[in-house]
Amino acid sequence: MKTMNTTNLMSRRTAVLTLWTHLCTLALCKTPGMPSLHSALRLRRRLCTKMQTMAIKTISMRTMSMQAMALLTIALLPNVSHATTADDAAPLQLSGSCPPSFEHIADNRCRLVSRYQAYDSLQNKGVGGTKTALPAARDGFSPQQIDLGRYLFFDPLLSANHRQACASCHQPAKGFADGKAVSTGAFGQPGSRSAPSLWNVGFLKKLFWDARADSLEQQALIPLFAPHEMANNAEQLLADLSTSPAYPALFAEAFPIDEPSGSRQQPPRITLAQIATALAAFQSSLISLNSRYDQYALGYQDALNENEIKGLNVFRSFVARCAECHTPPLFTNQQIAVIGTPEPAGMPFDPGVGNTPEKAKLRGGFKVPTLRNIAKTAPYMHSGRFATLDEAAEFYTKGRGHAVPKDEHLQLHWHIWEPKLSPDEIHQLSVFLQTLTDESLLPATPTRLPSGLPLPAELLGPELFSQQPATTSTPHAASPFAGPAARHVFPTFNQRASQ
Repeated sequence: MKTMNTTNLMSRRTAVLTLWTHLCTLALCKTPGMPSLHSALRLRRRLCTKMQTMAIKTISMRTMSMQAMALLTIALLPNVSHATTADDAAPLQLSGSCPPSFEHIADNRCRLVSRYQAYDSLQNKGVGGTKTALPAARDGFSPQQIDLGRYLFFDPLLSANHRQACASCHQPAKGFADGKAVSTGAFGQPGSRSAPSLWNVGFLKKLFWDARADSLEQQALIPLFAPHEMANNAEQLLADLSTSPAYPALFAEAFPIDEPSGSRQQPPRITLAQIATALAAFQSSLISLNSRYDQYALGYQDALNENEIKGLNVFRSFVARCAECHTPPLFTNQQIAVIGTPEPAGMPFDPGVGNTPEKAKLRGGFKVPTLRNIAKTAPYMHSGRFATLDEAAEFYTKGRGHAVPKDEHLQLHWHIWEPKLSPDEIHQLSVFLQTLTDESLLPATPTRLPSGLPLPAELLGPELFSQQPATTSTPHAASPFAGPAARHVFPTFNQRASQ
């Protein structure tokens, strides 16, 4: 009798252990960062075998059953990067529709449409009062090029270790920044500057904090090959994309070549120029022009409350003089300014643009950033020195050059002085700046990447799940560029559907 009970107990233990083992594999497949079942199996061999041995010797059947239930819970959790539907087996296709706020014109190009186009601008500089035209925007890309750029932007295949994507440092949920004082590279190494927002980047003439790039295409490639960023090289990047099951066909779709029907035997070679164009195309589609400030500026007087209007008045006043550099409607004059921002403790002085003898006058100078969606992109300044908008506003009222190191002799911008704003005025400024938030045209994060890799871990937070539909659909269904539903109080051309 005792032998029978022992045998039954061992059989039941073996059954639970078998279930436990299979669930261990399933749970590992659900773990963020696991690109495939094969990776999960490799981890299983390294991790689960030892755990199985321990279970046979020391773990009671009740404990094993509880672990099995826990693993079952993990295995059944929804996973946006490994959804198993019929759509996952279907080839990816690029969208044939332009993003919202763009109209589809001849030659399969997308052209930006904005109510600011009804206004003029002094010398076409795109700076002025509330009703001022925007500077010329980069547009004219095809819908397919924009959508290919969207996939590339989120795909960690572009980094050396296949773990970091462009979206790792430019996260949609954080204003296309990353919430860090300085960004982190693919191998965990810290950078020297914060990640600037990419909203409305298609209007900018100079890119990066030190304005070293003259075009979106140039800007797109530099981080891919920077050792402290994505740390890749051209040979590996092109090889990875070319040997991907999906990317060659997608590049051929986005960059078609006129050839006689049936003459092409295989997709043409992928080039760095095409990669840069696709990334530039996607970034040019990141439009934010329908904030409550915009609604107010374009005539809807109830869009701002009394305190926010007070903040706008402080912002535009000749006392604070914020608008002289952060000029509407982009809220940047795109110039270089030396303002004497302090570096965080332990960080060396950053010369910025003035890093060579011929640019000595600009030592400590940085490109004036846009304030669009500024409430989403803390911490602030090139090194993330200030944690809040109130702290950043307070810096300007403490006196000209008060934070410049004693051994530095900077030629501060002539707008920097000592406005002596009151605490109430500083807070009103902060309140007004929050009215510049507009994420109504936030693009959708892909639920499946052409490389087959999962999204980077930093993109798998609750804010991503809030964007995903309850059931998985193909990333290119309907409009792939439309993220969360927009709530427009005052209609603008930004509400155009993608047609």
